[in-house]
Amino acid sequence: MNITLPPGGTLIGLGCDLIEVERIQAILAKHGERFLKRIFTEEEQAYCNTLKYSHKHYAARWAAKEAVSKCFTTGIGEHLDWTSISVYHGRRKEPLVRLDAKAAALLQAVGATHVWLTLSHTESHAMAVAALVRNS
Repeated sequence: MNITLPPGGTLIGLGCDLIEVERIQAILAKHGERFLKRIFTEEEQAYCNTLKYSHKHYAARWAAKEAVSKCFTTGIGEHLDWTSISVYHGRRKEPLVRLDAKAAALLQAVGATHVWLTLSHTESHAMAVAALVRNS
């Protein structure tokens, strides 16, 4: 088995979020495309829209965006937009974070080098834990 973990580093920030999947499903039903374009990147929409229960995956990405914004201690607003954070998959299907220029500048400003992320969802809830790390 050839599995290597990413290099360690210094923890700069930690964030967690939990959301009810039904909440995202209801927002999608009510606001549809307008909601998707405001909150999720094209990359995220392209992935989630291919899945049978896309609302569960959108909920996990909502939680990820919240968790990452909590790492920075800024929330979504002046320093981060909803679409500043995009969740995609690595070669082992692990969740990874892509930051836009605004978020990348914030990452550098706080002294971190990257964001680690984990996601999970059930029928009723989705959660994410994110960490800002500076490589040693």
